[in-house]
This record gives sequence, C-alpha cells and structure tokens, in this order.
Amino acid sequence: MTTSSFSLFTSALHFHPDGHVHAAERKMTTSPTGAWQIGTFHVETDADVHADHWEMHPHAEEAVCCLTGSLRLYLRPTRPDTPEEMHHLTPGTAVIVPRGRWHRLELDTPSDLMSITLREGTRLEKRPTP
Repeated sequence: MTTSSFSLFTSALHFHPDGHVHAAERKMTTSPTGAWQIGTFHVETDADVHADHWEMHPHAEEAVCCLTGSLRLYLRPTRPDTPEEMHHLTPGTAVIVPRGRWHRLELDTPSDLMSITLREGTRLEKRPTP
C-alpha cells in the first residue's frame, strides 16, 4: 500500500468491512460499496447543508460532529402534531442520528463539520416550504 496525504475537505475516508480504508470521492447519497464514509465539510450557508431537504440513512446511524462554528440539527417528528426535535451543536459536540430517522441541518455561522455513516440507501426528501 502506498502512503500519501490528502485533504479531508475534498475527499472522504471509506472504511470497508474487510478492514480496507481508502480516500475517495465524497458521496452525499447512496454508495453501493458497503463502506462507512467519514466526510469533513466546510460550509458557509444553509444551501451547503441542504437545509431545505430532509435526509435519512436506513442502514446505519450517523454521527454529525461540529468541529468549528455553530449549527442546529433537526430531527423530523415521528408522530403527527409534534414539533421537530432540535440539537444545537458547537465546536467539539456531536449528535448521533438514529438509523432511519429523517434529519436536516441549519447553520448559525460558517462551520466545519464531520459526518460518519454508512451511506448505502441514503435518501433525500424536499422539505415543504413553511
């Protein structure tokens, strides 16, 4: 194996079930490889975190980590007539989003984020305009 450095802001780490790890293109939706993805993102606006969409990972939980900045992670209600659940993230904090739970992000300030999940089957759903 050749050892080299790479940018975590332009690539993602893919951890495969057989123990193989490699840097690859960062995918926001499904990845059929069975690899867990660790992605690091610098985000400036709500558009950078698809705040107008809900996201869901049916096959794994997701760790959403705030490295710098400040943001809010919302979990879609599981019952009608209940509010969204909001978690405020600041540097060094994280939320583990349950498997199959719809979630979205909104920024308070430009931020650096890290996401860790199995992207296989990931779905996005447009959020109705309030």
